[in-house]
Amino acid sequence: VQLQASGGGEVQAGGSLRLSCASSGRTSSNYAMGWFRQVPGKEREFVASISWSGGRTYYSDSVKGRFTISRDNAKNTAYLQMNSLKPEDTAVYYCAADRVLGGGRSWWPDYWGQGTQVTVSS
Repeated sequence: VQLQASGGGEVQAGGSLRLSCASSGRTSSNYAMGWFRQVPGKEREFVASISWSGGRTYYSDSVKGRFTISRDNAKNTAYLQMNSLKPEDTAVYYCAADRVLGGGRSWWPDYWGQGTQVTVSS
């Protein structure tokens, strides 16, 4: 499975961004998808995940209620809608995929895309 993330940029606090993750490869739509983020000098942290059907989602406590993960299997694309952005959301965001859905610190997907930078200014 190959993953291509896009949609990062710079936004002011309180603003919104939507990240996209296009997947390709055999049966890529059968994979759970997720988003992680990383700040220099810190571990990569889980943000959100979604099952292959879209019926189940998980979020980290820090983004719950502000971010929404979704997917369009016809387009082989997952999205992360980020609202009410805060300066502490500044990070490189990575999309990831795995056959098994998980969430939180224990989930480490097998496939990763390149990162996209999100910068939130105060």
